[in-house]
Amino acid sequence: MPQWNRIDPDLRQGIDVVSRVLPFRTNCYVLENLIEWSNVPDDPIFQLVFPQRGMLYPEQFRAVESTLWKGGSLEELARVVSRVRLELNPHPGGQLTHNVPVLEGRPLPGLQHKYAETVLLFPAQGQTCHVYCTYCFRWAQFVGIEGLRFATPSTSDLVAYLKAHPEITDVLITGGDPMIMQAAQLRRYIEPLLSPELEQVRNIRIGTKALTTWPSRFTSNPDADACLRLFEEIVAADRHLAVMGHYSHPVELEPETARAAVRRVRSTGAEIRMQAPLVKHINDSADVWAALWRTGVRLGLVPYYMFVERDTGPRNYFEVPLARACEIFKEAFSRVSGLARTAKGPAMSAFPGKVRILDVRTLREILGDELVPSSDPEQRVFLCDFIQARDPAWIGRTFFAAFDPRAAWFDQLKPAFRNQSFPFPTKSEGQLSLFGSSVAEALLH
Repeated sequence: MPQWNRIDPDLRQGIDVVSRVLPFRTNCYVLENLIEWSNVPDDPIFQLVFPQRGMLYPEQFRAVESTLWKGGSLEELARVVSRVRLELNPHPGGQLTHNVPVLEGRPLPGLQHKYAETVLLFPAQGQTCHVYCTYCFRWAQFVGIEGLRFATPSTSDLVAYLKAHPEITDVLITGGDPMIMQAAQLRRYIEPLLSPELEQVRNIRIGTKALTTWPSRFTSNPDADACLRLFEEIVAADRHLAVMGHYSHPVELEPETARAAVRRVRSTGAEIRMQAPLVKHINDSADVWAALWRTGVRLGLVPYYMFVERDTGPRNYFEVPLARACEIFKEAFSRVSGLARTAKGPAMSAFPGKVRILDVRTLREILGDELVPSSDPEQRVFLCDFIQARDPAWIGRTFFAAFDPRAAWFDQLKPAFRNQSFPFPTKSEGQLSLFGSSVAEALLH
């Protein structure tokens, strides 16, 4: 990688230190096609794949760096790195305690079931990626922390769980990246879902970034054709196949290889939906999102979600205040045609569900002059709603949160009005899964 040798030594040192804590992997396709090396370190794809010094708090960085400098043992370095990792809130939002389903008193750790109609499947062979994104909220999957990795070697538990829960209509195959698997491996997970006895499964989703980081997976790889034949079989079995493409920046759609991959996937009858978090240093601008959605629509993609960066990993480096996120979404949304206005956001996948910031309003704008309190008619509030929720009764429900220009995540929001609380649980403590018992309760019995 000749470009690496031209990077400032201090920048290289920062990458080396942070990569001991957070996962780091890239490939030649990204290095040669997506990064503008003359713009490093500000290039958005460089920020996307190369760990940066600011992703750790100063005291965390110094702890790892000093251990390396003084030549500490591997055991000492491992202890320091482990402590820092656990300070970065791995697996937020009740993933370990409330999303793991239970069948006949037995937790099913390779699955997650947060929303009534959708279950997530983590195939064991798909729990890595072609390239690791620095903002990935599932970073803990890839660093070897015992007990923090979701994975299942087969679909036997999934099939049994689906039969016990006929309300489930959607299976999302996720990771890591399922498209790192060979077609034969992927087939073993998907074929059971196509059987007549699981007619309830109408939608199969595959979450992947391979369309942008290794598009030859769908064009020239040895088993690219076998993969696409599997996609065709899914569609022929009268299932809707949605490839949930993670597109962070419009530059990822520029190479002809990436566009060819899109054409080949769409030719199978599959739909590609595009989604990504809004993250500082990479895509925190309305210009970027408008260009991303316009280009995607032109290529036949469906804009889906603009997420808020989750409260895990290097959130301090990437987070964008919710007020600014709302501004970016609204401005980008106003610049595109109706075909791109399928996008929803900015949305937080928080403990109670997917919470969207709809707008920032004053009490006067909400209540009108006749009803507005005379004390502070210009008080601003966040207008929010639920796109998805643990309790389906919350979906579409609007609520107000006190305006805070610094708030960047759901747990930093407070009810807008005195002596009121949010009409739903905001944290996982003491809450039970809606699907049987919580994992903690199951383990106690």
